[in-house]
Amino acid sequence: MNSLRDQFESSSNTENTNMNPITINTAENNNSNSNLNLTTTTTTTTTTTTVSSASSSPPSTLSRYENQKRRDWNTFGQYLRNHRPPLSLSICSGAHVLEFLRYLDQFGKTKVHTQLCPFFGLPNPPAPCPCPLRQAWGSLDALIGRLRAAFEENGGKPEANPFGARAVRLYLREVRESQAKARGISYEKKKRKRPLPRVQDPSQPATTTLPPSTNATSN
Repeated sequence: MNSLRDQFESSSNTENTNMNPITINTAENNNSNSNLNLTTTTTTTTTTTTVSSASSSPPSTLSRYENQKRRDWNTFGQYLRNHRPPLSLSICSGAHVLEFLRYLDQFGKTKVHTQLCPFFGLPNPPAPCPCPLRQAWGSLDALIGRLRAAFEENGGKPEANPFGARAVRLYLREVRESQAKARGISYEKKKRKRPLPRVQDPSQPATTTLPPSTNATSN
């Protein structure tokens, strides 16, 4: 019995001794796998960071003109939806644009004197008056320009653009002339002064450039 037990113990010790190198090798393999996993994880993290940085780059900002044009277009679209009956852009005409411009007058901040007002034609009235507030001609003119461009950018045809209708142009001209008279100001563009011709200093001798002689040319 003791011999069998000794043999079993010795065989067990031999098996344990033989297993030790396997255990060590396994540990080394685990370390190698860990290094491989660490490298892979680092590479994946770097790639993810690069993609995230590219995707999180700020979009190109629109200019002030583009932002204002977008707001004006949305305002006009809301006006068409709230119209009674509602209007679609396909049937919108110059008459509807004129209605829209008159609708905006209630939000105006420019004092336009009536002919019965004692301050009619004065650019700087000395006292307040009950004359109505209107949209300034310059604001309306710029608004129509932005809406005209937005209409074509959103698929509208230039020949069917209601903001370029003749009635709209005439209305803007009337507003400009009436406000110029009522406010005592001029909307005329300043003409550019032509440069004066250069005057030669009398103290300097006049220089004359002679054409090349015929003989020199023939030679």
